[in-house]
Amino acid sequence: MRPRRRGGGFSREPERPTQTERVNDAIRAQNVRLIDEDGAQLGIKTSDEARKYAYDKNLDLVEVAAQADPPVARVMDYGKYRYEQEQKAKLARKHQTSINVKEIKFRPKIGIHDYNTKKGHVERFLNQRAKVKVTIMFRGRETTHPERGRDLLMRLAEELKEIANVESPPLLDATWSWFSGPTRMRE
Repeated sequence: MRPRRRGGGFSREPERPTQTERVNDAIRAQNVRLIDEDGAQLGIKTSDEARKYAYDKNLDLVEVAAQADPPVARVMDYGKYRYEQEQKAKLARKHQTSINVKEIKFRPKIGIHDYNTKKGHVERFLNQRAKVKVTIMFRGRETTHPERGRDLLMRLAEELKEIANVESPPLLDATWSWFSGPTRMRE
């Protein structure tokens, strides 16, 4: 039996997020601009002095602005800081809303009962707070009369104006599906 490979492929372990800030011994800069846990600037110090200052206070030294010259390092409780950042991200995800886009397709020569059924589907989607994309499918010679499709969309928009608003006007482009029937070869 072959040994399993680690990394790169599918694994059952969730991938851990990479650490963005350098902490304590991972700080490689010679000198850093040191900021106290209260936010007071302590000036430019060597990394060893800054690390010793943080260790004396039982805290961590965290590089917060690596691109600065010299890099800015702050004395803080890194575990507490990471926990607060995760809680903020969790709260942001909780309040985030996802927008569902539903699509419904019509034909230009649709019957009145089929039209009412599909209009009911559109109403249901809109009441579920989803966006609805309406596509008119043309086949064969129906493509020579795109105004019929436009009239159908305008009629639908007019009937649903109480619960919906049109975000973009009807366009004759890739949003309108074009289908053609099977072609026979002439002999």
